Order: sequence, then structure tokens, then C-alpha cells
Amino acid sequence: MRVLLSGGGTGGHVFPAIAIAKALKKFDAGIEILFVGAEGKMEMQAVPKAGFDIVALPVRGFQRRLTWRNLDTIRRLLYSLRRVRRILKDFRPDVVVGTGGYASAPALKVAQRLGIPTVVQEQNSYAGVTNKLLGRRAQAICVAYEGMDRFFPKEKIVLTGNPVRADLTKDVNTTAAYAHFDLDPGRKTVLVMGGSLGARTINEAIEAAAPHIAREEDVQVLWQMGRLYRERFVQGRAAKLDRVRPLTFIDRMDYAYRVADVAVCRAGALTLSELMVTGVPAVLVPSPNVAEDHQTKNARTLVSHDAAAWVPDQQAREHVWDEALRLLRDDETRHRMSKNLLAMAKKDAADAIARVIIKLARQE
Repeated sequence: MRVLLSGGGTGGHVFPAIAIAKALKKFDAGIEILFVGAEGKMEMQAVPKAGFDIVALPVRGFQRRLTWRNLDTIRRLLYSLRRVRRILKDFRPDVVVGTGGYASAPALKVAQRLGIPTVVQEQNSYAGVTNKLLGRRAQAICVAYEGMDRFFPKEKIVLTGNPVRADLTKDVNTTAAYAHFDLDPGRKTVLVMGGSLGARTINEAIEAAAPHIAREEDVQVLWQMGRLYRERFVQGRAAKLDRVRPLTFIDRMDYAYRVADVAVCRAGALTLSELMVTGVPAVLVPSPNVAEDHQTKNARTLVSHDAAAWVPDQQAREHVWDEALRLLRDDETRHRMSKNLLAMAKKDAADAIARVIIKLARQE
């Protein structure tokens, strides 16, 4: 059996694909797996590190403004479509799976033209245009939220949840977690993160809150600034506070979620799935720089389940810290949100998606 996994660009697309690949191998060690990713994106390092082969496409996203760069993007897309065609004919997959990102659309589109069964994994509560188009010809659409039949044919939908890293569903040594970040177990912890690259607005909100953080003796902050923003904020007032731990990247997210009483983060699909399986209440700051404002729709879904709070990006600098502190001081609300998050979680999502793929491959 051969499976081709396509997607990437961000951790929200890469890590679910890797989790699915590992689940496939768990069910059948003999399955051959090949990834297709985008040149220069994080999957080109993350996938080989996880033990899988990957082929790069020169594809990239379109600019939202009118620019000559989009002409080059079209050229890259046309080349990528031809390249994918050769890859599919050489690898001869039984199923092609798309988890989103630049490389996902060309792989799924060409596979469908060639009559190869496809699976779309829609991670968000609001489906993107590309997935809606590709979903019409897909054999199965794995989703994380109910009510997705407003975007996809109901008979093709399988409610699986979003795959998360396996270490997040395992027991974690609490003492080791606090020690890993040099944090005090006697203080409440705010986990601040904007993804591997970082989130400027969230970082600015923490920097602006430095005087308030300094006054809260029983509160400490674990702050992932991100690769793009470390130089800008690491010398700021907030980063130099004794009870703030500024990091470029958090290597042990299992430890980070274990010590967190409250998280401040974006509302990407992977992040929300991680909050669900760990039960960490959060103040969500949806990114305004994503297609169809899907992060705001994701955030509203959690808020409607009384599982999170949210602050619009344009209000984050003034209100994020106050909202995080409010949650820290309200044990009843925090515990209720945690319970609701855990109730929404689907910890076996990767296994569920792997079963869909294997069943489809065997039918063919």
C-alpha cells in the first residue's frame, strides 16, 4: 500500500500530516509513505526529521494585493502541477491525502484528474475555498468540527478531529516540566505563544503589559516569541523581568501545556486541537492575516462552547493581559473551560484518519 501526503507551510499543516503518517505506520508498518511539500518551508526539515521522505515543489501562495510576483506564482504553480504528475506516476499511490498548505492543492488536483482516490483533511471550523472545491471530487473529507455539511457533501464527511502530537496525550511529570523552564511550581503560569514564527500583536501585548506583569508577584510567564520577533523583543522590559521566561521556540510543548494555567495564543486549528486535548483555557487572539478570517471563526466556535475567551487582534495590545489575568483569578471559569475543552477533544484523531485512508486504499 502506498500513500502520498501533501501539505505544509506552517506547523498547523505539517504536524497533522506527520501524525497521520505515524498512525498509518502503526497500523501497517509496510505502508510506503511519501510527502510532497513546498520549497523552503518548515516541512522540508520537519518531515525528514520524523523519518519520512519528502519531495519539494516550488509552489507558493498568491499575494492578496496586485503585484508582478503573482505572475511568478502562477508560473511556479503550473510547473508544480507538471511535477506532481510525474511524482504520482512514479510513486503510484493508492490514496493521496491533503492536509492544507501550498503543496496540498496541486497534489490533490492532479490525483483527482488521474483517478487516484483522495482524502481532504479540513482542520478549521470554516472550510477554505480550495478545500471546498477539491472536496467535491474527494472520496472522504475528515473534519474536526460538526456542521461541516454546509461546505461539503454530507455523505463524504467523517468527523475525526485534528491530529496532534502524540506526546500531548501522554502523562507528563509535573516537577520535570517546571524544572525544564526554570519556573516556580508555587506560581500560576501564563503560556504565551504565536507559533514557531511568532505573532507580532501578541508579543507587543506582552511587552506593553510589562508594568502590570511586574506587579503580579504570584504570576509567571512562559513566552515563545518566535523566530521572526525574538531580536525585537528579547531586549525589552517584559523579557527582562525575573518571572518571565522568553524563548524563541518551545521544544517541549508537552511540558509547556502541563505548567500552563492559562494560554494566550492564536486560533489556528492545530493550536485549538492542542488546547482541547490538554484542557488548557486560553485567551485567543485570532490572526487577521489568514484566508477568509478562519481563525476568528475557529475562536467563535470555542467561545460558543464556553471553552475559551477571545480578544480581537486590534484590541490585543490593550486587553490581552487583563483578560488573561481575569481567567487566572477566576478558578471556577477556568475549570469549567477546561472541562468543556476536554469534552470537545478527539485524542485518537490520527488513528481515525488513518483508518479512513486504509479502508479507501483497500476498496480500490
